[in-house]
Amino acid sequence: MSAAVFDRFLSTPAMTEVFGAASIVQGMLDFEAALARAQAAEGVIPASAAAPIAAACRAECFDLDALVAAGSIAGSLAIPLVRQLSAAVAACDAQAGSHVHWASTSQDVIDTAMALATRRAVALLDARLGELTDALVGLAERHADAPMLGRTLMQPATVISFGFKLLSWVAPLVRARERLRRAAAAALKLQLGGAVGSLSAMGDRGAQVAQRMAHELELAHAPGAWHTQRDDWVALGCEVGVLCGSLGKIAKDISLLAQGEIAELAEPSGDANGEKRGGSSAMPHKRNPVASMIALAAALRAPHRVAALLAAMPQAHERGLGDWQAELAEWPGLFMSAHGSVHALADAAVGLSVDSARMRRNIDALDGLVFAEAAVMLLAPHMGKARAQALLETLSRQTSAQRPLLLLAQQAIAADAQLAATVDAGALRAAFDADAVARQANAVAAAQWADLRARASALSAQPLRSPR
Repeated sequence: MSAAVFDRFLSTPAMTEVFGAASIVQGMLDFEAALARAQAAEGVIPASAAAPIAAACRAECFDLDALVAAGSIAGSLAIPLVRQLSAAVAACDAQAGSHVHWASTSQDVIDTAMALATRRAVALLDARLGELTDALVGLAERHADAPMLGRTLMQPATVISFGFKLLSWVAPLVRARERLRRAAAAALKLQLGGAVGSLSAMGDRGAQVAQRMAHELELAHAPGAWHTQRDDWVALGCEVGVLCGSLGKIAKDISLLAQGEIAELAEPSGDANGEKRGGSSAMPHKRNPVASMIALAAALRAPHRVAALLAAMPQAHERGLGDWQAELAEWPGLFMSAHGSVHALADAAVGLSVDSARMRRNIDALDGLVFAEAAVMLLAPHMGKARAQALLETLSRQTSAQRPLLLLAQQAIAADAQLAATVDAGALRAAFDADAVARQANAVAAAQWADLRARASALSAQPLRSPR
Protein backbone atom coordinates (compact mmCIF):
# COMPACT_ATOMS: atom_id res chain seq x y z
CA MET A 1 0.00 0.00 0.00
CA SER A 2 1.33 3.45 -0.88
CA ALA A 3 2.55 5.59 2.01
CA ALA A 4 0.75 8.47 0.32
CA VAL A 5 -2.53 6.92 1.45
CA PHE A 6 -1.61 7.55 5.07
CA ASP A 7 -0.31 11.04 4.33
CA ARG A 8 -3.70 11.89 2.86
CA PHE A 9 -5.43 10.24 5.81
CA LEU A 10 -3.65 12.67 8.14
CA SER A 11 -4.17 15.75 5.98
CA THR A 12 -6.95 17.36 3.95
CA PRO A 13 -7.91 17.29 0.27
CA ALA A 14 -7.48 21.06 0.08
CA MET A 15 -3.86 21.03 1.25
CA THR A 16 -3.05 17.90 -0.74
CA GLU A 17 -4.24 19.73 -3.85
CA VAL A 18 -2.14 22.81 -3.08
CA PHE A 19 1.06 20.81 -3.35
CA GLY A 20 -0.17 18.38 -6.00
CA ALA A 21 1.54 18.08 -9.36
CA ALA A 22 -1.10 20.12 -11.20
CA SER A 23 -0.81 23.00 -8.75
CA ILE A 24 2.99 23.12 -8.74
CA VAL A 25 3.26 22.82 -12.52
CA GLN A 26 0.66 25.55 -12.99
CA GLY A 27 2.67 27.73 -10.60
CA MET A 28 5.76 27.14 -12.72
CA LEU A 29 3.82 28.03 -15.84
CA ASP A 30 2.46 31.17 -14.16
CA PHE A 31 6.08 32.13 -13.57
CA GLU A 32 6.93 31.58 -17.24
CA ALA A 33 3.94 33.61 -18.42
CA ALA A 34 4.75 36.47 -16.05
CA LEU A 35 8.41 36.35 -17.09
CA ALA A 36 7.53 36.62 -20.77
CA ARG A 37 5.12 39.50 -20.23
CA ALA A 38 7.56 41.41 -18.03
CA GLN A 39 10.48 40.87 -20.42
CA ALA A 40 8.39 41.92 -23.40
CA ALA A 41 7.32 45.09 -21.57
CA GLU A 42 10.94 45.91 -20.79
CA GLY A 43 12.20 45.12 -24.29
CA VAL A 44 14.23 42.08 -23.22
CA ILE A 45 12.34 39.83 -25.67
CA PRO A 46 10.21 40.81 -28.67
CA ALA A 47 6.82 42.22 -27.66
CA SER A 48 5.13 39.72 -29.97
CA ALA A 49 6.52 36.74 -28.02
CA ALA A 50 4.64 37.32 -24.79
CA ALA A 51 1.14 36.36 -25.87
CA PRO A 52 2.02 33.00 -27.53
CA ILE A 53 4.12 32.01 -24.51
CA ALA A 54 1.42 32.96 -22.00
CA ALA A 55 -1.26 31.18 -24.03
CA ALA A 56 0.62 27.89 -23.77
CA CYS A 57 1.09 28.11 -20.00
CA ARG A 58 -1.74 25.80 -18.98
CA ALA A 59 -1.00 22.74 -16.87
CA GLU A 60 -3.81 20.71 -18.43
CA CYS A 61 -1.87 20.69 -21.71
CA PHE A 62 0.97 18.65 -20.18
CA ASP A 63 1.36 15.02 -19.11
CA LEU A 64 2.14 15.60 -15.44
CA ASP A 65 3.22 12.05 -14.63
CA ALA A 66 5.59 12.05 -17.60
CA LEU A 67 6.98 15.41 -16.52
CA VAL A 68 7.72 14.17 -13.01
CA ALA A 69 9.39 11.04 -14.39
CA ALA A 70 11.49 13.10 -16.80
CA GLY A 71 12.39 15.56 -14.05
CA SER A 72 13.89 12.82 -11.89
CA ILE A 73 16.25 11.97 -14.76
CA ALA A 74 17.04 15.58 -15.69
CA GLY A 75 17.63 16.59 -12.08
CA SER A 76 14.91 19.26 -12.08
CA LEU A 77 11.22 19.34 -12.89
CA ALA A 78 11.79 22.65 -14.66
CA ILE A 79 14.04 21.21 -17.36
CA PRO A 80 11.49 18.93 -19.08
CA LEU A 81 8.72 21.48 -18.49
CA VAL A 82 10.65 24.27 -20.22
CA ARG A 83 11.59 21.91 -23.03
CA GLN A 84 7.96 20.90 -23.63
CA LEU A 85 6.68 24.46 -23.22
CA SER A 86 9.23 25.72 -25.75
CA ALA A 87 8.14 23.07 -28.21
CA ALA A 88 4.46 23.87 -27.70
CA VAL A 89 5.03 27.60 -28.25
CA ALA A 90 7.32 27.01 -31.24
CA ALA A 91 4.62 24.91 -32.91
CA CYS A 92 2.51 28.09 -33.08
CA ASP A 93 5.23 30.74 -33.30
CA ALA A 94 8.84 29.76 -33.92
CA GLN A 95 10.27 33.10 -32.81
CA ALA A 96 8.30 33.12 -29.57
CA GLY A 97 9.35 29.55 -28.88
CA SER A 98 13.00 30.61 -28.84
CA HIS A 99 12.30 33.16 -26.07
CA VAL A 100 10.67 30.83 -23.53
CA HIS A 101 12.42 30.90 -20.13
CA TRP A 102 14.73 33.66 -21.38
CA ALA A 103 17.64 34.43 -18.99
CA SER A 104 16.02 32.49 -16.13
CA THR A 105 17.02 29.27 -14.39
CA SER A 106 15.32 26.19 -13.00
CA GLN A 107 15.46 27.32 -9.37
CA ASP A 108 13.75 30.61 -10.25
CA VAL A 109 10.82 28.69 -11.68
CA ILE A 110 10.51 26.13 -8.91
CA ASP A 111 11.05 28.44 -5.93
CA THR A 112 8.49 30.89 -7.28
CA ALA A 113 5.99 28.08 -7.87
CA MET A 114 6.54 26.90 -4.30
CA ALA A 115 6.03 30.45 -3.01
CA LEU A 116 2.73 30.65 -4.92
CA ALA A 117 1.60 27.29 -3.52
CA THR A 118 2.76 28.17 -0.02
CA ARG A 119 0.78 31.41 -0.11
CA ARG A 120 -2.34 29.33 -0.62
CA ALA A 121 -1.21 26.91 2.08
CA VAL A 122 -0.71 29.69 4.63
CA ALA A 123 -4.13 31.13 3.79
CA LEU A 124 -5.71 27.71 4.43
CA LEU A 125 -3.92 27.39 7.76
CA ASP A 126 -4.81 30.94 8.77
CA ALA A 127 -8.51 30.49 8.03
CA ARG A 128 -8.77 27.23 9.95
CA LEU A 129 -6.78 28.68 12.85
CA GLY A 130 -9.34 31.46 13.06
CA GLU A 131 -12.18 28.94 13.15
CA LEU A 132 -10.49 26.84 15.83
CA THR A 133 -9.78 29.92 17.94
CA ASP A 134 -13.38 31.11 17.62
CA ALA A 135 -14.68 27.69 18.68
CA LEU A 136 -12.44 27.59 21.74
CA VAL A 137 -13.36 31.15 22.71
CA GLY A 138 -17.01 30.08 22.44
CA LEU A 139 -16.35 27.18 24.80
CA ALA A 140 -14.73 29.57 27.25
CA GLU A 141 -17.75 31.86 27.15
CA ARG A 142 -20.09 28.96 27.92
CA HIS A 143 -18.03 26.99 30.45
CA ALA A 144 -15.37 29.35 31.81
CA ASP A 145 -16.59 29.17 35.41
CA ALA A 146 -16.57 25.38 35.71
CA PRO A 147 -14.08 24.29 38.39
CA MET A 148 -11.76 21.49 37.30
CA LEU A 149 -8.58 19.86 38.46
CA GLY A 150 -5.33 21.41 37.42
CA ARG A 151 -2.82 18.63 36.87
CA THR A 152 0.97 18.70 37.04
CA LEU A 153 3.30 15.80 36.24
CA MET A 154 0.13 13.88 35.28
CA GLN A 155 -1.20 14.10 38.86
CA PRO A 156 -3.98 16.20 40.46
CA ALA A 157 -2.53 19.49 41.68
CA THR A 158 -4.96 22.28 42.63
CA VAL A 159 -8.28 23.54 41.31
CA ILE A 160 -8.45 25.81 38.28
CA SER A 161 -11.33 26.75 35.99
CA PHE A 162 -12.06 25.42 32.52
CA GLY A 163 -11.69 28.97 31.25
CA PHE A 164 -8.19 29.07 32.71
CA LYS A 165 -7.44 25.78 30.95
CA LEU A 166 -8.71 27.07 27.61
CA LEU A 167 -6.50 30.13 27.90
CA SER A 168 -3.45 27.86 27.64
CA TRP A 169 -4.84 26.51 24.37
CA VAL A 170 -5.96 29.76 22.76
CA ALA A 171 -2.98 32.01 23.56
CA PRO A 172 -0.46 29.99 21.51
CA LEU A 173 -2.89 29.83 18.58
CA VAL A 174 -3.30 33.60 18.43
CA ARG A 175 0.46 34.06 18.66
CA ALA A 176 1.01 31.39 16.00
CA ARG A 177 -1.39 33.11 13.62
CA GLU A 178 0.41 36.42 14.10
CA ARG A 179 3.84 34.86 13.62
CA LEU A 180 2.75 32.90 10.55
CA ARG A 181 1.59 36.10 8.91
CA ARG A 182 4.84 37.89 9.66
CA ALA A 183 6.94 34.95 8.52
CA ALA A 184 4.90 34.55 5.34
CA ALA A 185 5.27 38.23 4.51
CA ALA A 186 9.05 37.83 4.74
CA ALA A 187 9.29 34.50 2.93
CA LEU A 188 6.79 34.65 0.07
CA LYS A 189 8.98 36.41 -2.49
CA LEU A 190 9.57 36.15 -6.19
CA GLN A 191 12.69 34.20 -7.05
CA LEU A 192 14.50 35.61 -10.09
CA GLY A 193 18.24 35.56 -10.43
CA GLY A 194 19.21 33.67 -13.53
CA ALA A 195 22.16 31.30 -13.63
CA VAL A 196 24.00 32.47 -10.49
CA GLY A 197 21.60 35.06 -9.10
CA SER A 198 23.05 38.16 -10.74
CA LEU A 199 20.48 38.55 -13.58
CA SER A 200 23.42 39.32 -15.85
CA ALA A 201 21.77 37.82 -18.92
CA MET A 202 19.12 40.58 -18.84
CA GLY A 203 21.62 43.41 -18.81
CA ASP A 204 20.32 46.44 -16.97
CA ARG A 205 16.66 45.43 -17.23
CA GLY A 206 16.67 42.58 -14.69
CA ALA A 207 15.45 44.59 -11.70
CA GLN A 208 12.58 46.10 -13.69
CA VAL A 209 11.56 42.67 -14.99
CA ALA A 210 11.56 41.33 -11.44
CA GLN A 211 9.42 44.20 -10.19
CA ARG A 212 6.85 43.63 -12.93
CA MET A 213 6.74 39.90 -12.22
CA ALA A 214 6.38 40.34 -8.47
CA HIS A 215 3.49 42.76 -9.05
CA GLU A 216 1.70 40.40 -11.44
CA LEU A 217 2.16 37.33 -9.28
CA GLU A 218 1.37 39.29 -6.10
CA LEU A 219 4.55 38.18 -4.39
CA ALA A 220 7.02 40.36 -2.51
CA HIS A 221 9.82 41.82 -4.62
CA ALA A 222 13.10 40.51 -3.21
CA PRO A 223 16.11 42.84 -3.33
CA GLY A 224 18.01 40.02 -5.01
CA ALA A 225 17.97 36.30 -5.65
CA TRP A 226 17.71 34.10 -2.57
CA HIS A 227 18.81 30.86 -4.24
CA THR A 228 20.97 29.76 -1.31
CA GLN A 229 19.76 32.31 1.25
CA ARG A 230 17.08 30.14 2.84
CA ASP A 231 16.69 31.90 6.20
CA ASP A 232 13.33 33.61 5.62
CA TRP A 233 11.94 30.55 3.86
CA VAL A 234 13.01 28.08 6.54
CA ALA A 235 11.85 30.46 9.28
CA LEU A 236 8.35 30.13 7.84
CA GLY A 237 8.68 26.35 7.95
CA CYS A 238 9.82 26.55 11.56
CA GLU A 239 6.71 28.56 12.46
CA VAL A 240 4.54 25.85 10.92
CA GLY A 241 6.42 23.30 13.03
CA VAL A 242 5.81 25.35 16.19
CA LEU A 243 2.12 25.54 15.27
CA CYS A 244 1.99 21.74 15.05
CA GLY A 245 3.43 21.58 18.56
CA SER A 246 0.84 24.00 19.93
CA LEU A 247 -1.96 22.04 18.28
CA GLY A 248 -0.46 18.85 19.69
CA LYS A 249 -0.62 20.31 23.21
CA ILE A 250 -4.37 20.90 22.78
CA ALA A 251 -4.80 17.39 21.42
CA LYS A 252 -2.81 15.90 24.29
CA ASP A 253 -4.99 17.64 26.86
CA ILE A 254 -8.25 16.69 25.13
CA SER A 255 -7.23 13.06 24.76
CA LEU A 256 -6.23 12.80 28.42
CA LEU A 257 -9.39 14.51 29.63
CA ALA A 258 -11.46 12.23 27.37
CA GLN A 259 -10.14 9.03 28.96
CA GLY A 260 -12.94 7.00 30.46
CA GLU A 261 -11.51 7.28 33.95
CA ILE A 262 -11.49 11.10 33.66
CA ALA A 263 -14.38 11.75 31.24
CA GLU A 264 -14.40 15.52 31.55
CA LEU A 265 -14.33 16.13 27.79
CA ALA A 266 -15.41 14.14 24.74
CA GLU A 267 -14.90 14.74 21.07
CA PRO A 268 -18.08 14.75 18.96
CA SER A 269 -19.24 11.32 17.84
CA GLY A 270 -20.21 12.49 14.34
CA ASP A 271 -18.95 14.93 11.73
CA ALA A 272 -20.74 17.70 9.82
CA ASN A 273 -22.05 15.13 7.34
CA GLY A 274 -23.48 12.86 10.01
CA GLU A 275 -20.72 10.27 9.64
CA LYS A 276 -19.89 8.35 12.82
CA ARG A 277 -16.39 9.07 14.08
CA GLY A 278 -14.14 7.57 16.70
CA GLY A 279 -15.64 4.10 16.70
CA SER A 280 -13.86 0.76 16.99
CA SER A 281 -13.91 -2.18 14.61
CA ALA A 282 -14.17 -4.52 17.62
CA MET A 283 -15.59 -2.64 20.62
CA PRO A 284 -18.99 -1.00 20.19
CA HIS A 285 -18.62 1.16 23.30
CA LYS A 286 -15.49 3.01 22.11
CA ARG A 287 -15.49 6.74 21.38
CA ASN A 288 -11.94 7.36 20.26
CA PRO A 289 -10.59 10.94 20.10
CA VAL A 290 -9.67 10.83 16.41
CA ALA A 291 -9.16 14.59 16.00
CA SER A 292 -6.61 14.49 18.79
CA MET A 293 -5.03 11.48 17.15
CA ILE A 294 -4.49 13.39 13.89
CA ALA A 295 -3.10 16.43 15.69
CA LEU A 296 -0.75 14.30 17.80
CA ALA A 297 0.50 12.54 14.66
CA ALA A 298 1.30 15.94 13.16
CA ALA A 299 3.11 17.05 16.32
CA LEU A 300 5.15 13.85 16.17
CA ARG A 301 6.15 14.24 12.51
CA ALA A 302 6.68 17.99 12.26
CA PRO A 303 9.94 18.19 14.26
CA HIS A 304 11.66 15.80 11.88
CA ARG A 305 10.56 17.79 8.86
CA VAL A 306 11.67 21.06 10.44
CA ALA A 307 15.00 19.45 11.29
CA ALA A 308 15.41 18.46 7.66
CA LEU A 309 14.72 22.04 6.54
CA LEU A 310 17.33 23.35 8.97
CA ALA A 311 19.81 20.69 7.93
CA ALA A 312 19.36 21.70 4.30
CA MET A 313 20.29 25.35 4.89
CA PRO A 314 24.08 25.18 4.34
CA GLN A 315 23.71 25.13 0.55
CA ALA A 316 26.94 25.31 -1.43
CA HIS A 317 27.92 28.45 -3.30
CA GLU A 318 25.16 29.80 -5.59
CA ARG A 319 23.01 26.65 -5.89
CA GLY A 320 22.71 23.72 -3.58
CA LEU A 321 23.32 20.10 -4.54
CA GLY A 322 20.91 17.73 -2.82
CA ASP A 323 20.05 20.02 0.07
CA TRP A 324 17.72 22.31 -1.89
CA GLN A 325 16.07 19.24 -3.38
CA ALA A 326 15.64 17.70 0.08
CA GLU A 327 14.02 20.91 1.30
CA LEU A 328 11.57 20.84 -1.59
CA ALA A 329 10.57 17.26 -0.78
CA GLU A 330 10.03 17.93 2.94
CA TRP A 331 8.13 21.22 2.59
CA PRO A 332 4.69 19.97 1.45
CA GLY A 333 4.47 17.29 4.13
CA LEU A 334 4.95 19.87 6.87
CA PHE A 335 2.00 21.93 5.65
CA MET A 336 -0.11 18.84 5.02
CA SER A 337 0.41 17.70 8.61
CA ALA A 338 -0.33 21.16 10.01
CA HIS A 339 -3.54 21.57 8.05
CA GLY A 340 -4.73 18.07 8.90
CA SER A 341 -4.16 18.92 12.56
CA VAL A 342 -5.90 22.31 12.68
CA HIS A 343 -8.74 21.07 10.46
CA ALA A 344 -9.44 18.08 12.72
CA LEU A 345 -9.30 20.11 15.92
CA ALA A 346 -11.45 22.91 14.49
CA ASP A 347 -14.15 20.39 13.60
CA ALA A 348 -13.91 18.72 17.01
CA ALA A 349 -13.91 21.96 19.01
CA VAL A 350 -17.30 22.97 17.62
CA GLY A 351 -18.89 19.85 19.08
CA LEU A 352 -16.63 19.24 22.08
CA SER A 353 -18.67 17.94 25.03
CA VAL A 354 -17.81 19.54 28.37
CA ASP A 355 -18.99 17.62 31.44
CA SER A 356 -18.73 20.18 34.24
CA ALA A 357 -20.54 17.83 36.64
CA ARG A 358 -17.86 15.20 36.08
CA MET A 359 -15.18 17.84 36.62
CA ARG A 360 -16.76 18.55 39.99
CA ARG A 361 -17.01 14.88 40.90
CA ASN A 362 -13.33 14.37 40.08
CA ILE A 363 -12.48 17.20 42.46
CA ASP A 364 -14.73 15.86 45.18
CA ALA A 365 -13.34 12.35 44.78
CA LEU A 366 -9.99 13.56 46.12
CA ASP A 367 -11.56 14.37 49.51
CA GLY A 368 -10.11 17.87 49.69
CA LEU A 369 -6.48 16.93 49.01
CA VAL A 370 -6.23 19.47 46.17
CA PHE A 371 -6.80 22.26 48.69
CA ALA A 372 -3.83 21.28 50.83
CA GLU A 373 -1.63 24.08 49.47
CA ALA A 374 -4.31 26.67 50.26
CA ALA A 375 -4.55 25.32 53.81
CA VAL A 376 -0.77 25.58 54.22
CA MET A 377 -0.81 29.20 53.10
CA LEU A 378 -3.66 29.96 55.53
CA LEU A 379 -1.88 28.35 58.51
CA ALA A 380 1.67 29.50 57.71
CA PRO A 381 1.31 33.01 59.25
CA HIS A 382 0.21 31.39 62.51
CA MET A 383 2.68 28.49 62.82
CA GLY A 384 5.38 28.99 60.20
CA LYS A 385 5.54 27.61 56.67
CA ALA A 386 7.58 24.51 57.53
CA ARG A 387 5.31 23.40 60.38
CA ALA A 388 2.18 24.07 58.32
CA GLN A 389 3.61 22.07 55.42
CA ALA A 390 4.47 19.15 57.71
CA LEU A 391 1.03 19.22 59.32
CA LEU A 392 -0.79 19.12 56.00
CA GLU A 393 1.45 16.33 54.74
CA THR A 394 0.51 14.29 57.80
CA LEU A 395 -3.19 15.09 57.45
CA SER A 396 -3.12 14.29 53.73
CA ARG A 397 -1.92 10.77 54.48
CA GLN A 398 -4.85 10.33 56.87
CA THR A 399 -7.47 11.66 54.46
CA SER A 400 -10.32 9.42 53.29
CA ALA A 401 -13.89 9.75 52.14
CA GLN A 402 -15.02 9.43 55.75
CA ARG A 403 -12.38 11.86 56.95
CA PRO A 404 -11.89 14.53 54.27
CA LEU A 405 -8.98 16.93 54.58
CA LEU A 406 -11.14 19.88 55.64
CA LEU A 407 -12.52 17.93 58.59
CA LEU A 408 -9.03 16.79 59.63
CA ALA A 409 -7.71 20.35 59.38
CA GLN A 410 -10.60 21.65 61.49
CA GLN A 411 -9.89 19.00 64.13
CA ALA A 412 -6.17 19.78 64.16
CA ILE A 413 -6.85 23.48 64.64
CA ALA A 414 -9.37 22.83 67.40
CA ALA A 415 -6.81 20.68 69.18
CA ASP A 416 -4.28 23.52 69.24
CA ALA A 417 -5.37 26.39 71.50
CA GLN A 418 -3.21 28.98 69.76
CA LEU A 419 -4.47 28.01 66.30
CA ALA A 420 -8.05 27.77 67.51
CA ALA A 421 -7.81 31.34 68.79
CA THR A 422 -6.22 32.85 65.70
CA VAL A 423 -7.29 30.90 62.59
CA ASP A 424 -10.51 32.14 61.00
CA ALA A 425 -12.84 29.14 60.61
CA GLY A 426 -14.65 30.82 57.74
CA ALA A 427 -11.40 31.49 55.90
CA LEU A 428 -10.48 27.82 56.25
CA ARG A 429 -13.78 26.72 54.73
CA ALA A 430 -13.30 29.27 51.93
CA ALA A 431 -9.89 27.78 51.14
CA PHE A 432 -11.68 24.50 50.33
CA ASP A 433 -14.33 26.16 48.11
CA ALA A 434 -13.83 24.95 44.53
CA ASP A 435 -16.04 27.67 43.06
CA ALA A 436 -14.11 30.42 44.83
CA VAL A 437 -10.77 29.02 43.64
CA ALA A 438 -12.10 28.76 40.07
CA ARG A 439 -13.26 32.39 40.22
CA GLN A 440 -9.79 33.39 41.32
CA ALA A 441 -8.26 31.56 38.35
CA ASN A 442 -10.68 33.32 36.03
CA ALA A 443 -9.78 36.67 37.56
CA VAL A 444 -6.10 36.00 36.89
CA ALA A 445 -6.93 35.08 33.28
CA ALA A 446 -9.36 37.95 32.61
CA ALA A 447 -6.82 40.49 31.32
CA GLN A 448 -5.19 37.88 29.08
CA TRP A 449 -8.56 36.86 27.67
CA ALA A 450 -9.44 40.46 26.83
CA ASP A 451 -6.14 40.92 25.00
CA LEU A 452 -6.45 37.63 23.12
CA ARG A 453 -10.03 38.30 22.02
CA ALA A 454 -9.01 41.69 20.67
CA ARG A 455 -6.04 40.27 18.77
CA ALA A 456 -8.07 37.36 17.40
CA SER A 457 -10.80 39.75 16.22
CA ALA A 458 -8.22 41.95 14.50
CA LEU A 459 -6.81 38.95 12.65
CA SER A 460 -10.23 37.75 11.56
CA ALA A 461 -11.14 41.25 10.37
CA GLN A 462 -8.29 41.04 7.86
CA PRO A 463 -8.38 37.51 6.45
CA LEU A 464 -5.51 36.40 4.24
CA ARG A 465 -6.45 36.23 0.59
CA SER A 466 -5.02 33.74 -1.84
CA PRO A 467 -5.33 35.18 -5.36
CA ARG A 468 -3.99 32.06 -7.01
